[in-house]
Amino acid sequence: MRFLIPLAFMIFRSALAAEAHVEFNRDIRPILAAKCYACHGPDEDKREADLRLDVRAEAVKSAIKPGHPDTSEFWKRITHADPSDVMPPPSSPKQLNKQERDLFRRWISEGAEYQDHWAFAPVTRPAVPEADGTNPVDAFIHVRLRTHGLHPAPPAPPATLLRRVYLDLTGLPPSPSDLSVLSTWSDKAYEQVVDRLLASPAFGERWARHWLDMARYADSSGFLGDGLRANAYLYRDWVIRAFNSDLPFDQFTIDQIAGDLLPNPTQEQLAATGFHRNAALNTEAGVDKEEARYQNLVDRVNTTGRVWMGLTVGCAQCHTHKYDPITIRDYYSFYAFFDNTEDRDDAKTKAQTLAEVTKDRRQTYVHMAGDYTRRGPDVIPASLSALPSMKRSAQPEPSRLDLAHWLVSPQHPLTSRVAVNHIWSKLFGFGLVRTPDDFGTAGESPSHPELLDWLSSEFMRNGWSRKQLIKLIIMSRTYRQSSAHREDIVEIDPLNCLLARQNRIRLDAEILRDSALSVSGLLKRSIGGPSFRPPLPEDVFDVGRSSNWKASPGDEIYRRSLYIITLRSVLYPTLTTFDSPDAADACVRRERSNTPLQALAMMNDGVFVDAARALALRAWREFPSNTADRLRHLFALTLNRSPRPEELQRLAAFHAEQKKSVKREGASALQILGGISSSDQVEAATLVAVARVLLNLDEFINRE
Repeated sequence: MRFLIPLAFMIFRSALAAEAHVEFNRDIRPILAAKCYACHGPDEDKREADLRLDVRAEAVKSAIKPGHPDTSEFWKRITHADPSDVMPPPSSPKQLNKQERDLFRRWISEGAEYQDHWAFAPVTRPAVPEADGTNPVDAFIHVRLRTHGLHPAPPAPPATLLRRVYLDLTGLPPSPSDLSVLSTWSDKAYEQVVDRLLASPAFGERWARHWLDMARYADSSGFLGDGLRANAYLYRDWVIRAFNSDLPFDQFTIDQIAGDLLPNPTQEQLAATGFHRNAALNTEAGVDKEEARYQNLVDRVNTTGRVWMGLTVGCAQCHTHKYDPITIRDYYSFYAFFDNTEDRDDAKTKAQTLAEVTKDRRQTYVHMAGDYTRRGPDVIPASLSALPSMKRSAQPEPSRLDLAHWLVSPQHPLTSRVAVNHIWSKLFGFGLVRTPDDFGTAGESPSHPELLDWLSSEFMRNGWSRKQLIKLIIMSRTYRQSSAHREDIVEIDPLNCLLARQNRIRLDAEILRDSALSVSGLLKRSIGGPSFRPPLPEDVFDVGRSSNWKASPGDEIYRRSLYIITLRSVLYPTLTTFDSPDAADACVRRERSNTPLQALAMMNDGVFVDAARALALRAWREFPSNTADRLRHLFALTLNRSPRPEELQRLAAFHAEQKKSVKREGASALQILGGISSSDQVEAATLVAVARVLLNLDEFINRE
């Protein structure tokens, strides 16, 4: 659970509070959730002084007198000078600051009105603000910018935008031939590029990776044995095909949650149920099988809650949720949907699938305090009580198929919002809700709630088409604007929540590797099939049992990073260095670190050395007689634009300096060629040095 709100977001929230009167969901609930609900929230077992602040009817009984802060016990306690009476108590690490106290005083003075939590309210379709024929996304964004006296950034330069949209949609930079469109650049030309990229097979590969993060996909079982799952890739390939065919998100959901329960399910739908076969599984000899089974089902419940509803339902595994209206009974009623599932391998495809037990079905009960050995009250499958009810099942008990249909029903307030937020975050670096796995009261409120709801309703109205939603966003001027730093928004909006500019984003680990291989010409673009093993240094096997490692043959090692085998005990260090997830849990948002180890990997890791060598030799072949042309070509291949005169001058100076160094060092400097012969070994080695520098430039590592 996240309790600490970044200082910069606090500044932004204060700016929002200044817009009008104090609003409970926007201004008050986040403070109560972070600093008060642990002792005065939904969890009756941990509630202090019989005071509940998350429900207005309870709060006004004794603590809050609407319109009268000075006579409200709540106000007296949060401003008390006596350490024994002040709230939160001095021992709490979550103290209120003056700004928060002032907000509470204003709120009580204005009547202490509560609101239903925004994420549990039905999805609405707000009217699009009036605008001059702009994309609806821009209309919502621009009206907020005007409220704060801001204006959008100018459009990104065409070359920058072209690189941006290629990386966002396919995970690969544009080729030299792709850049030819820049000579006739227009809105229409841009739209044609977008349509072509959405139809590209590489689109499914790029966006499958986003989903596989959430599906905690791996090719092994984890734990000490970490047994290989030879056919796990069949689920991965199904996800790629689902994105490329634009399988509607509601069907995409149903197939993964309950494809086996559909009438006459196809092989594809059975393979889709591999979603819940991806989790780590303890198969060690001597393991308590019932405990391992319980932990596996808990993972399925928690993952479903995080991925589709953006809720931390796992916090209710042992007791009623401290911040959200999810009781422990709710938790195990949800758990009951999975309690009679079993793991199977499809006989035709060998895909890992999920199936329903038909005989000797288990009775589900509450596990007291989350202890699998302690049986509490019996429960039957049911949806969360704080959300709209599930349609009455035709069966004696609701099934996983009923659960799946409930998740994607238009009445469900979370699924479409969460899905839209995931997609938005991949195109801007963060979501409209910055806590994508916590739409509960402890999470952050949406920066643009009307836009989120409009997009969510549009998503459903357009048949849950992800490609249509992505195109709508990518065609907006908000997406297309420059990411250049702006001093005028630093104080008002330091985190760029209002989106007065695009965001500059460090490439994901896989995309960084794929980009290097792509510009060098090494990338092998075959789609799907079994995972491959890249070369690894021997010391990787100092831990774990996976020491029998043999790199895949030939150019298999240059396939896209999506296809690198993911063994939980031997994660590929090149990817983990750049923050790829470990597949232990559903990852809905990757962290982005900036460490010296990353620079060392870019300079010295074998795959980047291979890419630099191939890139240099490519420039040598394509421009065999002119150094200046080679340098221009190297620059354009790497950064997808022509160098400015001063950049070319600096590159030429570096080339001359490196050439002297190569001549001086002799044979040792030529080792960088890896045994490849050339008519001018010194020049070839010099170009490799230039290529290594270009691949390490900030502009290559980041998406502008």
